[in-house]
Parts: sequence; structure tokens; C-alpha cells
Amino acid sequence: MATCPECDAEIEVDEFDVDKGDQLSCPECGSNLEVTAVSPLELDIAPDDDDDDDDAVEDDVLKDDEDEVAGDEEGEVDEEDEGWEE
Repeated sequence: MATCPECDAEIEVDEFDVDKGDQLSCPECGSNLEVTAVSPLELDIAPDDDDDDDDAVEDDVLKDDEDEVAGDEEGEVDEEDEGWEE
């Protein structure tokens, strides 16, 4: 039996059914938990891998947008620079 680190609920898990690194959910509070030790069974809050991946993708998209804007500005030529007169 293990205890949820978030709400202190007792979670019935057979230590022979899980391995270190496995993830499960607390039936009381719904927290995502990770098995940090098997004997005795210990649980900790699981890291949010999905959020980290989304942030990395979002950062890449923002960087690409900034590069495009910078590229547009660098490629522009003023009429005065080419000898155009009005």
C-alpha cells in the first residue's frame, strides 16, 4: 500500500505489479503519480512531459516566426538605395 503525496490517500498497489518509473493516477484526487521505489512502494508526483513538449514546439514556432520577420526586414531595399527618385 502506498500514499498519494498530493492528498495522502492510501492507494492499493501490488508492488509486484509495478516497476520503478511506472505512472498511475490517484483514485481520490486524480494526480498523475510515478513509482519512485518498489520495495517499499513509494510514489511521487509525475512530471508533466506533455507540457514540456508543447512548450518546446511553441518556442520553435515563435523562433521561426521571428526569423521570417527578420528575413523580411533584411531583404527590403529602400527606393533611395537603388537610385529611385520621386
